Amino acid sequence: MEIKIIVGDIAQIEADAIVVNLFEGMEQPGGATAAVDEVLEGVLSSLISRGEIKGKFGEVSIVHTFGKLPAGIVAIAGLGKRQDFNVDRIRGITGDFCRALRKLNCHRIATILHGSGIGGIELEASAEAIAEGALLGLYGFTKYKKPEYEDIEEILLAVREKGKVPILETAIGKGKLVAEAINLARDMVNEPANCMTPGQMAEAAKEIAGKYNLEFKVFDREDMETMGMGALLGVAKGSNQPPKLITLSYKGDERSEKAVGFLGKGITFDSGGISIKPSEGMNEMKDDMAGAATVMTAVVAIAQLKPKINVTAVIPATENLPSGTALKPGDVLKAMNGKTIEVISTDAEGRLILADALSYAQKLGLSPLIDLATLTGACRVALGTLYSGVFGNDQDLIDKILKAAEKTGERMWQMPMPEEYKEQNKSEIADVKNTGNRYGGAITAALFLAEFVDNTPWVHIDIAGTASSTKESGYITKGATGVGVRTLVELALSEAKSREAT
Repeated sequence: MEIKIIVGDIAQIEADAIVVNLFEGMEQPGGATAAVDEVLEGVLSSLISRGEIKGKFGEVSIVHTFGKLPAGIVAIAGLGKRQDFNVDRIRGITGDFCRALRKLNCHRIATILHGSGIGGIELEASAEAIAEGALLGLYGFTKYKKPEYEDIEEILLAVREKGKVPILETAIGKGKLVAEAINLARDMVNEPANCMTPGQMAEAAKEIAGKYNLEFKVFDREDMETMGMGALLGVAKGSNQPPKLITLSYKGDERSEKAVGFLGKGITFDSGGISIKPSEGMNEMKDDMAGAATVMTAVVAIAQLKPKINVTAVIPATENLPSGTALKPGDVLKAMNGKTIEVISTDAEGRLILADALSYAQKLGLSPLIDLATLTGACRVALGTLYSGVFGNDQDLIDKILKAAEKTGERMWQMPMPEEYKEQNKSEIADVKNTGNRYGGAITAALFLAEFVDNTPWVHIDIAGTASSTKESGYITKGATGVGVRTLVELALSEAKSREAT
């Protein structure tokens, strides 16, 4: 799909549909909406006064022009209440109106830059958000079935000032490449587990490395044995698919050997192991590698944006299956950093593979460390499906991540890590056990991970509730969401900028 800038009056653009907007509570249209209304001889004003167009957020009202405009359809996008309006709402409404118009067989759409008038949003921020919202909202995983609708081929962003075109084209370019990285993460997570094994994930990383000039390494079972990765190997024992430890590195600052570490949980299918999950919903456990997909594709976007910073993604990948050789409750494993772990539940496997990945990241000297994982159902219980949980040992780093998340529209919430809860992870026969009791499960899981980072600044983001969606809304589609990519990219960009300033 092409996304372009066009200079001109939205009402005069030839397209299958044009898009204008309305804030909730507005009794009369303004700006471009008013100009279109005038050409339509007050049709929009009439529909607003009758309450048929309310301007509620997510509302897309369709009006046919019957030859009064070059475009056959006018779509009025509801922006919601003005005091609630922000850049993320532009992404959301763009996804909504793009899907609505796709269903009407529109292939060429022209839209104004939403929020750039009384909404108070900068033109380039609006353009970037529209690009992201369109690509994300129109996403569909159709590799194994025929698409329900034909694609939108072109979206035109109408502006009045020709001088603004270069800066807006740059904004669109950034929005597109970030959205494409997110959609790549979605593709990886939506793949069935028989088509996204640890080996196939390593092949995907190798292909990415070649395309974007990244350094790629993959370690096999023998390498992990040599490095003492008993926790990762323990989880892998039940599967015939060989485990992989994958690294992808972007070097944007040749002056420095320091690099930020992004770590992602890569359980390509999670049955629970011997502590097997209920069969209902187990098909969804192909998404247990969402953290791995996020860090891998965030590096893809960063490599294209070229900030002066070094980033290495570390991805432990394996299946978690029951078999005659599988890890058992009561077993004791030894992690790479030498700590022993009593296994209480084999379904608490994500923290085991991350224990070795974090230990390895420390050995590489990566700092700070940020891991993303679909780690605990407890986090979903605590925060629902809209917020990812943020835990860490460094408040400055936590604040940076929360700021990056807020800027990019990804909802995250800091969770506590009280020392008193560490008692739950104490084992009678090992240094630590892999689960506590049923209360505060997301916290005790984070405290377990903290055992493997020492004093390195570290943040853990639990995306168990946010990695996939059961419904379509705004720029979120059913299935994988690609959560975390925008936050990690923004964090890398802001860190590079702040380091250049010092």
